[in-house]
Amino acid sequence: MKNPLLYILPLLLAILTQAACNPSHDTGVPNAAPAVYYWRTTLKLDSTERAFLQANGVKKMYTRFFDVVLRDDKPMPNATLRFLDQAPQGVEIIPVIFIMENCLAHDIDSYAELIVNRVLQMCETNDLPAPHELQIDCDWTKSSLETYYRFLKLVRRHTDLHDMRLSATIRLHQLDMTPPPVDYGVLMVYNTGDARKLNGHNPILDYRDVTAYASRLPRYSLPLCAAYPTYDWQLLFGSDGEFKAILHDEDLTDSTLYRNVKPNRWLVVARRDLPELSDDAETTTWITPGDSVVRWTVPAAEIGRVARDLQRHRSTINSQVVLYSLDSKNIKRYNTDDYETFFNP
Repeated sequence: MKNPLLYILPLLLAILTQAACNPSHDTGVPNAAPAVYYWRTTLKLDSTERAFLQANGVKKMYTRFFDVVLRDDKPMPNATLRFLDQAPQGVEIIPVIFIMENCLAHDIDSYAELIVNRVLQMCETNDLPAPHELQIDCDWTKSSLETYYRFLKLVRRHTDLHDMRLSATIRLHQLDMTPPPVDYGVLMVYNTGDARKLNGHNPILDYRDVTAYASRLPRYSLPLCAAYPTYDWQLLFGSDGEFKAILHDEDLTDSTLYRNVKPNRWLVVARRDLPELSDDAETTTWITPGDSVVRWTVPAAEIGRVARDLQRHRSTINSQVVLYSLDSKNIKRYNTDDYETFFNP
């Protein structure tokens, strides 16, 4: 009779191999559901936006409540969300706080609690239910990682007191680092290229920029879901090819200002100023003849291609898809079938 171990050992090896390929952390996110980011300074949804939420079964809205920026060498709240409308029924509002990396060099112990308390107060003041989750958004680097993670632990002490989960945004380059001490992360699969290159490929999302990071997903020991872009960019470049600004809602069909020279490029034919791009009147952005405007959008097929590639490396990455961001202009950019595919890659 053959030794039973000869049969058992290969079986154990197969089980261990499968576990290594499908680590236990790869479990997605709590209460996964179709979701969107809401990234404006006023909460006011139009009929198109509300209809979109209902038609696509969106159950979560990650909503920017305020930023934390340095002012007079102190971290201070900025661009606080104003509630001009009722939150959509049946949609969980998840407050998101964006923190500038340079704030981490200051007294993080003092403002971790202030952030949580401010979020709770904003919810109470605006008749929102107490949140079940808080998300922190920060483009941290290796040099700020230790301080940022200590900050997150301080925040978590206070969210735990209020029975709130803590999540964080994860940028592709951060997949190389130790995961942050949070319940799960939202992988930001957008802004993947260099917007400052006039003749570069699509800086919002390009398969070539993402695929290099995909192989790191199986080893990343934090539950993750993915966020994909539905927005566009209008990028202004000088006649010398130097990046000047991101424009907002320019009417590129206005032939008195722009002349279409390529499928996604326009030549400026008349001078004008855009003081709204800066709080400092001395740094007003001028659009001058000879400048170029490049408009980038992401084809639905490219989003699908990226989503499928990420899923090959991590089966649950699309267990919850978050679209960035909820806006009527973005909604109209794609059709019903596209959104069905986005939410169910």
